[in-house]
Amino acid sequence: MGRPRTLVVGVLALAAVLLLVAWAHRRAQLPAAPPGWETVDHVADGDTIVLRGGRTVRLVQIDTPEVFFRPECFGEQASAETKHLLGRGAFVRLVRDPATESRDAYGRLLRYVVRSDGLNVNVELVARGAAAPYFFRGVRGEFADVLMRDAEAAREARAGLWGACPGTKLAPEQGVSTGKVPG
Repeated sequence: MGRPRTLVVGVLALAAVLLLVAWAHRRAQLPAAPPGWETVDHVADGDTIVLRGGRTVRLVQIDTPEVFFRPECFGEQASAETKHLLGRGAFVRLVRDPATESRDAYGRLLRYVVRSDGLNVNVELVARGAAAPYFFRGVRGEFADVLMRDAEAAREARAGLWGACPGTKLAPEQGVSTGKVPG
């Protein structure tokens, strides 16, 4: 009885080591970005990404419902939308809005994230109803009018958070507050 159990434990340990090695190898294999581009390592939440090398980017002029600490209605879905738009290894350009700060209080870069096909992810998330405009300290950046127009259209269509989270207000100077996760 002792030998088969030891063999099973050994095989499971070997499998775990092989999986860990494969995972580490995969993480190391992110493609190098062409000059002027960055490579997405992963999406932290709906409005924050981490680049290859560890720099963190907060998508400027938008806000998504929270996923961590005090999870909000549509938070998980907003993160999933961002992950769908920005897969691991995606090449992106970071565009600074001259009207806004360069970094936030947490040291994150504040940028529009533009995919290699030209899609402005910040604007797209608002158009899909996965995010709302957020004009921190009332500062309206380069895409403020587009973000407001797209948010109003998404709200009218009850797309994304606007349909899933009743009572959510479009309040760009305060960020989005969708309330508790329904349950």
